[in-house]
Order: sequence, then structure tokens, then C-alpha cells
Amino acid sequence: MERKVELRAGERIDQLSSQGVQIIQSSEVFAFSLDAVLLADFVRPSQKRRALLVDLCAGNGAVGLFLNRRFAGRIVEVELQARLADMAKRSVQLNGLDERYQVVNGDVKNVYQFIEKDRADVVVCNPPYFKDEPTSQKNPNQYLATARHELTIDLETVCDRMSGLLKMNGHGYLVHRPVRLTEILATLASHRLEPKRIQFVYPKPGSEANMVLIEVIKDGKPGGTKVLPGFLVANQDGTYTPAMKKALYE
Repeated sequence: MERKVELRAGERIDQLSSQGVQIIQSSEVFAFSLDAVLLADFVRPSQKRRALLVDLCAGNGAVGLFLNRRFAGRIVEVELQARLADMAKRSVQLNGLDERYQVVNGDVKNVYQFIEKDRADVVVCNPPYFKDEPTSQKNPNQYLATARHELTIDLETVCDRMSGLLKMNGHGYLVHRPVRLTEILATLASHRLEPKRIQFVYPKPGSEANMVLIEVIKDGKPGGTKVLPGFLVANQDGTYTPAMKKALYE
């Protein structure tokens, strides 16, 4: 049931037709991009109402909200930046999802203060992609810089907390940049997270992959990793492919 919510200065309401949800966005502080849509679409559907899903580095709650129809259980979104967490909370209210969703304004490093270890059936994360190095060109907007660079959290911590939250044989999902793939796989393995599905995302025909989607199982049996056919976002003329249209609109 949709409800009225207050919008702050610079905010707007966008809709993801495929999941029947509206989301509060702001180009000044945060707006979801295709990686959030693709990560949610990559998660295996579950109709288990007692299952728990945790969304780490949740931003304005996009990934969790996009799982509204795919995941029937409880969803907890964890976001460090207070303004983004507030946007997520109001988006939850806007869509009338208060009974199933909880937004935690807190540091992923301290996530066990809010959620017990070994309790989650699924953990998803769309983390900052870029390392915090002296030569890094960072956005002057602190909200955007924190979302894109590892200023407050790094890959090691993401993998550690994902593993800590998951039950044995629980599933984790991550979207990241292919340029860091070997580091990502090594870090996942060091935290008992066995990669089971990998899919590369290509912006257009003939281009190099600019995203990689990874599904892991905690304490999963070694081997058996599947590399799926590549996901193509747009045709040569810039129009969305049928697969991308389905993720966005159907």
C-alpha cells in the first residue's frame, strides 16, 4: 500500500516498474544506477517468509527494495550515511513495506550490534568499487565519494561481515568491477565464501565487461563454479537489450 511521505530539498520519486516499487532519489547525494538493478535481478528468488536477507552498504535502499517481489522474507538494510538511511526509511514507508523491512543507520563494521552472527539466509552488497589511494580522483561530494571509494569500508571488511552474517550454506551476492576480480575471489575464499555463479556485464557489443556479478555459498563445496553467459546492457545504437528491459520494466 503506497503512502504519502515528505520529500527533502532536491529529492524526487522514481519507479522501478519491474518490481512495482517507488524509491526516493537525489542527484545531490545518491541515485541508484544499473548495478543495483542487476544485482537484485541476479539474486535467486525465494518465497520463504521466515528467511532473512541483509543488504550491506545499502545506500538509499535500492537493492533491497528491488527484491520486494523476488524475496518473501524479512529484509534488513544497513547504511552508514544518515541522510541515505533516512531516504531508505522513507522509501520503505512510501511502499508500505514497514512490516517486512528494517533500515539500520550504522556502520557495516559494527553490524553484529544490530544482527546476530550466522543468522542471515542471504547477504547482498553493492560496495564501493575503488580503493582509497593518494592518487585516487575522488568526487568532491562526500556522499558520492563515500559510495564510490573505500573511504569507510573495504573489500576485506565486506567479505568478512558477509561471511559472519550468513548461516552455513547461506548465499551471498556481490557486484563489483572485473579489474579487481582476482583480488575479490581470493578475499572471498579467505572468508569461507565459495563462488558458485559468475556473470560479466557488458555495456554494449564489443566492449569490455565493466561489472561482474558473483554468487557465493558460505562453506560451500569447492569447485563447480559456473560462468554464465555475459549480460549485455545496450545494443550498438544505445537502446536497452530485451534482457535489460526485462530487469527494468517487466
